[in-house]
Amino acid sequence: MSAVQAWGLFCGTALGVGLWSLASLVPRLSRPRLAQRLAPYILDVSEEAREFVGRTTVHPLPVIGTLFAPVFGGLKRAFAAVLGGTETIERRLRQSGSRRSTDEFRSEQVVWALVGLAVGAGVVVALPTFRSLPAFVQVCLPVVAAAGGALARDWMLGRAATARLARMQSEFPTVLEFMTLSLSAGEGILDALARVSRTSTGELSKELAGVVADVRTGVPLAVALHTLSRRIALPAVTRLVDQVTGALDRGTPLAEVLRSQAQDARDEAKRGLIEVAGKKEVAMLVPLVFLILPMTILFAIFPGLFILQSGF
Repeated sequence: MSAVQAWGLFCGTALGVGLWSLASLVPRLSRPRLAQRLAPYILDVSEEAREFVGRTTVHPLPVIGTLFAPVFGGLKRAFAAVLGGTETIERRLRQSGSRRSTDEFRSEQVVWALVGLAVGAGVVVALPTFRSLPAFVQVCLPVVAAAGGALARDWMLGRAATARLARMQSEFPTVLEFMTLSLSAGEGILDALARVSRTSTGELSKELAGVVADVRTGVPLAVALHTLSRRIALPAVTRLVDQVTGALDRGTPLAEVLRSQAQDARDEAKRGLIEVAGKKEVAMLVPLVFLILPMTILFAIFPGLFILQSGF
């Protein structure tokens, strides 16, 4: 097969898939079948319904999703086996504030890997420098690019989770002090949580708003707080939840508990700042020793050397 025929086959396939995708968006053709409408309502009693919903996809287009669903499913299972189980991904997704499911994140990883594979293959084909390399290296470069794409998506999720936890840690003392003031004014713990979540806009306040919503739908306060603690897995919040639930069980005044927690959080923040300052102090020696000091010596010695060489 010549190059022209290969490009013609590729363009024809792409055109056909595109036309079928456009046709599937017509309301009459894209109307869900009876099995698709009933399956979500019998997931708890039917294993076939769960398998049917799990393999049904409409992203990004119905036809493309249906055609490549088996391939995407295999790739997602491979990523789950290589990069870790679903518990770590679920924890990072909740810590980052994302509403995506683990399956959706694995799908994004597959897309990133395919994009990396396509970019790597395009670079190998387009640049003459890579075409002169051995065939084994030419094959490995797109594979390495695909693995880099998947790992980059996982790294971005971890970075987002870490950044959001850092914001929660910085908001923690202020939120506790606000709750202490509300409790000291005579409000209950639920009212204090509702006031904090209503009047502030931080990440921790959003999580507390979820706790208030759960309690108002019938979930016990202790259960909602422990769910929050497991979801974000922040040590300060975990200690707070343990002490608050213990105080509720024993009848201890919550204002004093929260005040001591706020003071501990302030002290921990100060220790963190001192540690960061110590690390930055060491890092600042690098430009001082390798940039500023050599330039100072150069400016001090160069005029004398110039005069000595010129003979004046």
